[in-house]
Amino acid sequence: MYDAFVVALVVFLTVGGQELLGFTMLGRPIVIGPLIGLLLGDLKTGLLIGASLETIFMGIVNIGGAAAAEPGLASALAVAFAIKMHGGLGVALPLAIPLGIIGLQIKTLLYVAVVGPFASKFDSLAAAGKQKQIVHLHFGLWTLQWFLYALIPFFAMLVGSGATQAALKLIPQVIVHGLTVAGNVLPAVGMAMLMKILWDKNISVFYFLGFLIVAYFKIPLIAVAVMGVIIAILIAQRDLQLHTLEQKVATAAAHPITAKPESKDAQDNDAFFG
Repeated sequence: MYDAFVVALVVFLTVGGQELLGFTMLGRPIVIGPLIGLLLGDLKTGLLIGASLETIFMGIVNIGGAAAAEPGLASALAVAFAIKMHGGLGVALPLAIPLGIIGLQIKTLLYVAVVGPFASKFDSLAAAGKQKQIVHLHFGLWTLQWFLYALIPFFAMLVGSGATQAALKLIPQVIVHGLTVAGNVLPAVGMAMLMKILWDKNISVFYFLGFLIVAYFKIPLIAVAVMGVIIAILIAQRDLQLHTLEQKVATAAAHPITAKPESKDAQDNDAFFG
């Protein structure tokens, strides 16, 4: 019972806390693994498996509609089962991947079923200026949502890893395949949503440039990101120079320089050479 409660509490505080506090990385395997290991009395195993799972889930950062898996739940259960069964990554890995995919679908379902129906309620409270009620409803829904989500690792620990693996195997292959396909498609949907918000015809050329570099020249994404940073710095420097120039022009226009009268010698010279 203690193990089930500890794992559920860690998932509630880390995965749920990450959603509450912002992009804090609390729900990453490198954080959850050592924490589970510390609470279950095997920090070394928790750290090793947490670091190993982080390398697997490192490329998964769920932003908006771009989502592929939920590494927090997967890491918590995989590390806990590996410690209880005195195993290593060989025990954790077969559990982590399917749990990550299933966990994301359950989290999305909770968003839709628990939080979604109250969207219009938030609008009505905001229109009425009821700030305290908005705060109470916000934290109440957060607590309910992540309490329900934490029940998954709680009951999974109660029934054991064998029963959890058996339950995962009972899911028809067509459903697992469908979830995998959906997980692969969701990043494209998320990118489309982000592009719809950020799209600007003045900078659209950089999008096509990035696509060309990745698709045809096969340059790694890290190199493309570095190129993007360099381009951003150059554009920022150019904008700063243009802004400085505009300020100088505006200052000159507001304070025109009055020509000084020519001296007597200058007038004589002009008359002589004229």
